[in-house]
Order: sequence, then C-alpha cells, then structure tokens
Amino acid sequence: MKTYPIDTINLEEAKNKQFKLVDIIHQNFNGYEILNNGDLGVVKGIGHPTYTEKVEKTIAQFFNAEASILVRGSGTGAIRNVMNTSLKANQKILLHDAPIYPTTKVIIDSMGLECVFVDFNDLEAIEKTDLSNIRFALIQHSRQKIEDKYDLSEVIATVKKVNKDIEILVDDNYVVMKSDKIGVELGAEASAFSLFKLLGPEGVGCIVGTKKVIDLVRNINYSGGSQVQGFEAMDALRSLVYAPVALAIQAEEGNKIIKKINNKEIPHIKSAFIANAQSRVILVEFDRPIAKEVLKCSSTLGAAPYPVGAESRYEITAMFYRVSGTFLKANAKLEDYMIRINPMRAGSDTVLRILKESVKKAIEKERK
Repeated sequence: MKTYPIDTINLEEAKNKQFKLVDIIHQNFNGYEILNNGDLGVVKGIGHPTYTEKVEKTIAQFFNAEASILVRGSGTGAIRNVMNTSLKANQKILLHDAPIYPTTKVIIDSMGLECVFVDFNDLEAIEKTDLSNIRFALIQHSRQKIEDKYDLSEVIATVKKVNKDIEILVDDNYVVMKSDKIGVELGAEASAFSLFKLLGPEGVGCIVGTKKVIDLVRNINYSGGSQVQGFEAMDALRSLVYAPVALAIQAEEGNKIIKKINNKEIPHIKSAFIANAQSRVILVEFDRPIAKEVLKCSSTLGAAPYPVGAESRYEITAMFYRVSGTFLKANAKLEDYMIRINPMRAGSDTVLRILKESVKKAIEKERK
C-alpha cells in the first residue's frame, strides 16, 4: 500500500509562521489591547465586536487574503456559510470522485445540490469535463482516499483553466498551519477551516477569502447571536500562535515512529504509513485481524480512544483510533487490519511503548 501525504512544513518553517503571525498582531493591536479579552455585541458602525474585527483583519493579512470572518459552527459552519451564500438549491457542485466528508454531505443533501464528480488525481479528466454550467467547486485539501495524490494548486489551476468563473472553496481543515499554503493562497476564492482544530475555542470557524465572499457571509450573520464575541476571537488568535510549532513537533515525532515501526521493531505489523486521513496520522497495518483488540488495549494504557476535535486543545495524549469513515467506505476490510495513530503532544517513545504492549496483549488474547 502506498500513500501520498501532503507535504508539511518543518520546525524552522513553523517558527517562522509563528513569528509572522505575532508580527502582524503587533501591526493590528496596541500593547494595551492585546492584554485585554475583547468586547461584546453588535458595535454601532461595524455590526460586531471591535476585537473580533481586529482578529479577522490579522488572520486575513496572515493568509495574504482580502478579508476573513469568524463564524459559529467550526469548520462545518464555515463551509456551510460559504455554500449557503454562493449556491442556490438544486444547483450543480463540482467534487472529487471520492466519499464525501459526512458533515459536508449533510450540507449538500439539505440544499439538494447536484454533484458532478471528477477524479482530481487526473488533471486530464478535469480538462475533459464539461464545466461550462457549473459555478461552484468544493475541494478538500486533505485526503479522502488512501490513493489520493493530487496537488491542490494544480487542481485549482486546472479547474480555473477550464472555467475561470467557477468559484472554488477549499476545505482546509486538518492542513492549516501544517502545509506551506492553504487554498486561498493558491488561487481559490475562499478557504474554510475550524479554529478548534488549531488549539482554539470550541465552535469557532474561519473563512478567509475574497471580499466578495466574506461580505456575503457577513450579511447573513448580522444578528448578535450569530456574532463571534471579542473574547472568543482573542482566544482563537492567541491559540493560533502556538499551533504551527506544536503541529510541526507532532509531525516530527510521527516521522520517527514510522521509521522505527518499519525497521520491524514491533512484531505483527505489516507496514506503517504517514497519511492525511483526515488529519495527518500514522496508519498501522497488521498482518492479522487484531486492529479492534489493539485499540481496546491501547485505551487502558492511556491512549485517547477517540477524537475530540481532531487536534483540539484537549487532545494531549496520543490517539489510537479506527481509520477514518471515508477510508472505510473505500475499503471496509481496513477496520480489522488497520488503525490510525496521532501522537498529539506525546513523544515517539510513548507511542511506540503503547503500540508494542497493545499488540502483545492482542496476540495473547488471540492465542487463548
């Protein structure tokens, strides 16, 4: 089995992202403001908290975009907001020929959208597809199938080559602050992602994009109850500062784990891969159907048995979990032979110890 993980930035590059963000914060906040938690309510003249506006300006500047907006509903809410304002019911939407992420499928089904599928791994197939009557495309930056290998920038460029008027939204969940650039920096009209997956507070999503897209979204979120309050925005911004370095360390430890597993340091493991499924994880394939038992054992040794926000601030211990639902739809047999591991804040030694002990216990039970 071969995987095609998305290239990640290294620790030095992650530090530079942190420094860039903090420098932009200096440009948008004075010293007194950054030491406050922000204001509340629909402020006269701007329609939302002043601190939220400052955070949105900072994030837009960081991603080299015209504008950004914080919204409720995390990453799903961010995607929904763009689709609700850019599409009408029953219109066509261009998608990758792969299982659709479940929460995104709910949006598509509720709007009655007609899905047009094309294999994004095949640029020629995109060029041969009639896109003349399609005005919107959703591209997931992370992988949907194990064999996915498409380059986001190439897919965006090819879609635009066929129809320059197609509005492209990139679901950048699980990739922000890991890859060098996100969708909006590669030519898409908008990127949507969850700040909860970037150590931020629960329920806060972010859209970064053209002023046109952001203005449309802002127009439907004018009420006080729809606003992301100043203290939430400030919490999200402060958390975002720490995300790139934390995620780079996580990736670094993941590479160490892969190397040691594939050196056959742990028996009964056929192979291990780095994959974006959905977050960047280690896929461990066993030579026998012990995956479910390994997961049971790992939780007794302190590993998290399920995600909270998939890399949220609450996820400190390594996560040992089944492979993603979209991957299982592509190959149901993986459930018995494969698990995914995300080191989170754990070191490689901890992850390998838990994996080795869990495999040992699973084999012992199998033999009884």
